[in-house]
Amino acid sequence: MIDLIKKSLLAGVGAAVVTKEKIEEAFGEYVREGKVSAGDARIMAEKIAEQGRREFDEVCSKLGTRLRDAANAADGQTQARIAALEQRVLALEAKAAPPPTRSGEP
Repeated sequence: MIDLIKKSLLAGVGAAVVTKEKIEEAFGEYVREGKVSAGDARIMAEKIAEQGRREFDEVCSKLGTRLRDAANAADGQTQARIAALEQRVLALEAKAAPPPTRSGEP
């Protein structure tokens, strides 16, 4: 499951890189056509890339929080199951133990 999450995050990073390249390519086309200056294109590309990084970081943070919450919930459930099983083992051991004998009796 962790591998799937890692692959998903890396795919997101790859998509962000491709998007940045596409943005720069598109702005390069606008610069060649004279619709925008090279400086303005660079500034706009940087702003878009920064926004993409912030959004990616935010998603990663939220995902991390949710995964920690899920792990903690699973851990709490596991601890409760272990405690219940320990009680059952004690009860079964008490039933299976031979009754105590008095000293001096055969």
